[in-house]
Formats: sequence, C-alpha cells, structure tokens
Amino acid sequence: MKLILRLLKILAALLAIFCIGVFFAWRFYFTDANSRGFAEAATGVLAVLEPPPPGVSGRPFFAKLRIAKADGLADELLGREIDFAFLPPHHARLEAEVDGQRFAIGRNGEEIWIAAPDKDLFIAGAEDVPRFKSNPASALPADLPPLILPFDPELLKALPAIVDAGAPEERALADGGTARVHRGMLKPGARNRFDLPGGTFTFGIRPADGIPAVIGYADGAGLDIEIELLGARVGAAGEAPPQGWGIPAPAGAPVERVALAHLQRFAEAAVGAMGGEIAPLPAATGEKVLVARSGEGRLELHDGVRVLFVKGTPEEMGAQQGELLRGEVRSVVERILYGVGVGSSFDKGRWFFEEIEDAQARLMAHMDPRYLREMDALAAAAGLEKEEVRLANFFPELFHCSGFAIHGPATEGGTLYHGRVLDYLRGVGLEQNAAVAIVQPDQGNAWVNLGYAGFIGSITAMNEKGIAIGEMGGRGEGNWDGKPMAQLMREVMEKASTLGEAVEIMRRGPRTCEYYYVISDAHADRAVGIAATPDTFETVYSGESHPKLPHAIGGAVLMSSGDRYEELARRVQAGHGTFDAQGALDLMTRPVCMNSNIQSALFAPQTLDFWIANADGENVASHTRYTKFNLGDLLKSAPAPAAAAR
Repeated sequence: MKLILRLLKILAALLAIFCIGVFFAWRFYFTDANSRGFAEAATGVLAVLEPPPPGVSGRPFFAKLRIAKADGLADELLGREIDFAFLPPHHARLEAEVDGQRFAIGRNGEEIWIAAPDKDLFIAGAEDVPRFKSNPASALPADLPPLILPFDPELLKALPAIVDAGAPEERALADGGTARVHRGMLKPGARNRFDLPGGTFTFGIRPADGIPAVIGYADGAGLDIEIELLGARVGAAGEAPPQGWGIPAPAGAPVERVALAHLQRFAEAAVGAMGGEIAPLPAATGEKVLVARSGEGRLELHDGVRVLFVKGTPEEMGAQQGELLRGEVRSVVERILYGVGVGSSFDKGRWFFEEIEDAQARLMAHMDPRYLREMDALAAAAGLEKEEVRLANFFPELFHCSGFAIHGPATEGGTLYHGRVLDYLRGVGLEQNAAVAIVQPDQGNAWVNLGYAGFIGSITAMNEKGIAIGEMGGRGEGNWDGKPMAQLMREVMEKASTLGEAVEIMRRGPRTCEYYYVISDAHADRAVGIAATPDTFETVYSGESHPKLPHAIGGAVLMSSGDRYEELARRVQAGHGTFDAQGALDLMTRPVCMNSNIQSALFAPQTLDFWIANADGENVASHTRYTKFNLGDLLKSAPAPAAAAR
C-alpha cells in the first residue's frame, strides 16, 4: 500500500518537473550553446505533453519509466519500472508491479479507473455514485481537468533567458540506447521573480531522433530523482496501448462503480504526500507560544510541539479543534482516508469505502452519541463532510504497536513508568499533524490524548487520576459489532479513576476485533496487560507470565511480539531495579521499535509527567527528541504569550 503511494509520488514529481521545465524551456532565447542545447532537450521532453491543435488527431507517447535515481525517497523505488502511455488531453495509462502484484491506473476520456488484476479488483469512477452510503445525496459532479500544462505559452515566450546550463554528456541507458543529457538551473533572479524552485534540472534526448530519454530533478538538499524513459516512442495518430485506454477487466469480470470523487482525491492525496518532511527538532529551550484561540480552547506551541487545549461540551470541543487545527485536520483526512485508505483496497482486493462504511454501520449501534456530536462539530468547523471525519476516526482500528509498564522492584525508587511505541504509517503524512491534546470535557475526567489532528478517540493517553493506557492491534479484522477500540480507550480515560474500574470498562465492552492493552495506575502497585477479542478477555498483571508472554519479571508488564518482545524482556531483566526516566525511554529504541515507529511516549502517572516524541524526516520516533510535559501543570496553566506578528 505504501509502495503504491510512493510510486504515485514519483509520477507526480515527474509531472511537476515537466511543468516547472516549461518556464525555462519553451522557445526561450539563450545566449550560449549549452543553454540552447538544454532548452532544445527540455522542449523535446515537454512536447509529449502538448495536446494537438483543434481538429487534429493526437499522437500518443509510450515509454517504460525506469527510476534510475531515488535519493531522498524510499530505497525500494530504485530500479522500479512503470509502463507509461499518454495522449493529451484526456488519456493516460500507468502500470507497474509492486511486491509481485500488477497494478494499473488510467484515464479514458471522462473516466478514471484503477485495476489490481491479481486481486480481481477493477474499480471505475462514476459521478452518479454517492460518495457515502449513509448519504445518498452525496454524489458529486465530475470536473476532470484536461491533461495539459497549466501555463500560458504566450506569456512564457516573453521571459528572458533564465537558465545556467553546463556542457551535455552522453549516457548509456538500461535498454542499450544512449542519451544526450543536459543539466541546468534557474538563475537566482528568475527564481525570486517567478517564485520557482532552485536546484538542478536534467533533460535528456536520444541524439538520433530527439525522443525524450531522461528527466530528473535534484533540490540540493538530499532529494535527487532521475527517470529513464526506456523504449520511448511517439505512436501513430489514433494508436492506443496494447491493453487499450479503458479498464483492463477480463470478459465477465465484475467492475465496481465507485464515486469518481474518491479516485480524484486518491490521486490528490498521493501528490500531496510528496513533500512536507519534518526537520529534526532542535534542543528544547522551554519556549511556549500562543498560536490562536477558539472559545475556551486554544492552540500553543511548546518547543515546536503542538499543544491543543479543548474544553466544554462535545459540540464546543469539536468546534475548537476544527477551528484551531483546520488545515491539519483536512490534511489527515486527505492522507489517511483518501490516500492510505483507498490505497489499501489494492492490497486487500476490496474497495476501502465499501468495507469501512459497512463496518461503520455495525459500529454505530455501540457508539457514545457524545463522541458523534463532537466529530460532527469538528467536521463542520474544519469544512469537511461529517461522514469524512466519522470514517477517519475509525482508522485507528488498524494500528500495531508495543508497550510496557515497569514499577516497584523494577525501577529506581519504585517509580511507575508506562511506555508506548506506535509502529504504524510512518511516512504518509501523520507526523506533520501530530498534536498533544489536553481534553477537559464537561462530563468525566480531564486527560491528555497523544494523537493526531481530527482524531477524538485515543490510542495513547493518561488521565488526571493517573491512569495511563496504550494498545497494540491483533487479528480478527471484520468483527465490528462493538465499540471502536479508540473510543473504548477514551471511555477509560474519562470514566476510570482506578485500575479496577479501567479493567471493568474494557471487560464490559462490547469489543471489536483482537487488541492488546497495557493499563497502569499511579495509586496501585501493579499494572495489567489485556488480551481481548469480542468473546475473550485475558489479563496478565505485573510479574505474571502468559504463553504468548513467557517472561515473568517482577514489577513489569511487557506487551510486544516476536523478537521485539524478546529484546524488551532482555533489556528489562538486564536493568532490573535501576530504571529511571531516561532508562525507560531507552527501552523503546531499535529494535524494540520498528522502522515504522511514528510516535513514542512515556508516562510517569504518579507525578503526571509525560514525554512525547514523533518521527521526523530522518529518524523513527524513539530516536528523536522527547519533549517533557506535566498534565497537572497543563491543566492549570494560563495561556502562553501570543506569537509575534510575522
């Protein structure tokens, strides 16, 4: 699923390079031979995107796109090949193999389709299909733009020479051919005047016929993409690829008609996931800044970490979050619901919206109406459909993680430490939208939710009574007749004041799927691990063992799996009796956390201290800077000083 999104990012990057290239390559006047050669190469590449004049039949362009360089992107992209066919302005087709499975996406006139032939999944977008089953009136008319360059050539012709280019080089291609490759960069004045990116652009053509052969871009900060166009050719007027422009469904195979808007949003989400990598946080200085207010709520930055304060009724808290984190909420919905969610269809062979809406219909009977009211108010404030926010809030049902609690004989002074490692979805856009939410409902306990914009349920939390909780996902997907896991955990936060009350809430359920939990209590000399399905409920208290968790360690509950569990147990045994806060944080580093580690947290429920770290563009969460907070102090704190005007 993530690989599909990454391949789409590469294709989006290609189109971006084409479009940027127009600014400096469209029949400009250049003062030296190198710049003229660069312009000719770029123009040759860009010509394949030009639609034919009115009344003239277009000629398609065919090539196999090979990712020859992918620095700054996923390593598994290097060497990948994508079959590409293009006929502007209304036809395109891409096909690739991912993990041994073939996938294709295309546009045929006003139809967008996606196919996973090995999964027998064939999806065609239609504008008359409602976007949400629960809202039959949600169909949205299509407005597919033409596949053309979004610039006015007449305006571009008037621009002066704005490129510095080096001498061309000859290069051997993977298909045995050669290319004359030109590299150039925009002059500083042009970048500033037209608000264009810096970096080096690469265009290559085959010397014999001027057909495009290479295109690339390097930003000078670690990103360096280069694509070879193998076997590239311009077809005859009216020619189509061997598979045609339409969906490649075999005769008799069912083609599922879905909302066209969902496929459009999927493509937009893939493009949106291209950038936005987070820089590592600098050393903490204690800086606190008030960003904005909304009613009783406010948004602050504490050493670069978002801290959201919401307070009041469900409607008030939903509106506060929707207003204060409007952009972040919309980004999460776009990337999770339409990006990762729709992308998962091609892993599973089932259309994502069909699956999640069926799950929602079964979950609704068990949901607290207060949470639905909060979600709907959040959606209205963020400018989203209520169905989008509700469906996005079911997404945590798929999370996978590790957790532990150590206390008493396992730690220095008997201090209770509760660790939580979230290993899921790193690199798809959640990190950019992380937030520490201080939740003060008009009914129940106040608590801190370590999550992401738009999520009102919880997977990592601690309340003012000193109850902390985390979870890890198991199997049993499809058992949806119960309370959503993230909202069951929120119920523990708002209603439990003791470990016994928390366990009883979890036991009572009703529960969905298979999940594992660690719950700790500042006032009880123990913590508990829970293994739960809709029909079974097992507990493992501190110092106890279980067939799946065979290491009984005094003052410890360890919840993980496989080699990660063995390493966690080894570390706890080795440091038994000596753990302080830093030692507990060190328990979560690799290989206890995975490469997908997006967030790590540590709670000290007896003092209400907690530490939070989120993955950045270079490191998994457990290897980044932790920021320390205290829930008691945050609940009593006055607003931080307002941010200076910028």
